[in-house]
Amino acid sequence: MKRGLLWLLALACITGFVRLGFWQLHRAQFKDALIAQSHRVLDVRHALSLAAETDRQTAAADTIDYAWSAGSGHFLPLPVVLLDNQSREGRPGVRVYRVFQPDAARHALLVELGWRALPPDRKLPAEPALPGSWRVQGLLALPPAAGLNLGGDAIQRQSDGTLLLTRLEPVRVAAALNLSNPIAPRVLRLDPVMQLGYARDLDVLSGAMPPERHRGYALQWFAMAAALLIAAIVVSRRKKK
Repeated sequence: MKRGLLWLLALACITGFVRLGFWQLHRAQFKDALIAQSHRVLDVRHALSLAAETDRQTAAADTIDYAWSAGSGHFLPLPVVLLDNQSREGRPGVRVYRVFQPDAARHALLVELGWRALPPDRKLPAEPALPGSWRVQGLLALPPAAGLNLGGDAIQRQSDGTLLLTRLEPVRVAAALNLSNPIAPRVLRLDPVMQLGYARDLDVLSGAMPPERHRGYALQWFAMAAALLIAAIVVSRRKKK
């Protein structure tokens, strides 16, 4: 009876370890596909209409694709959006976003202006307004990988109206800014050559776990499953003897 319970427990744990291993492999394959797709876009950099792409991707929010886009428009007079817990070269900081309305588009989108360092006291930097018309270009991409949802509020409104986020979810940002129309599910990562904003790059996995690490974790889960199976066999044989 005890041997049977031992095997049930061992098999349950082994099954869990194997499932976690395959989940990690799935995440690695998913990110490999994202990298490959972004490279195809960045190698060509054929500029599509920002207005058309913004409306298309808003209508097809479940479509995961990238596009090099360019267009004119203006930044809406809305609070700046800061994504917290963003490191660069080992330094803590925030990613800076503003809501941009492309000309002739029904929907707005978030434009990533780049990364800013935080001082030791974590006092949020003041952001200057960006009035007038702007022509922007860059990579329409997925928002940065979301952190764990621990049940708290992912959006904190500061005294000056600035939104400080722990997870960038365009739907929730639009609600926090009281926008009547939804904003695009993709963000525009500005071309680093543009003289606007701060330090940035076009790495689609910036700040996220690379595929190689997912594969490493998968190997660890499979190794744990194998080790537990061997241990269960050894213990079972000893008890039988």
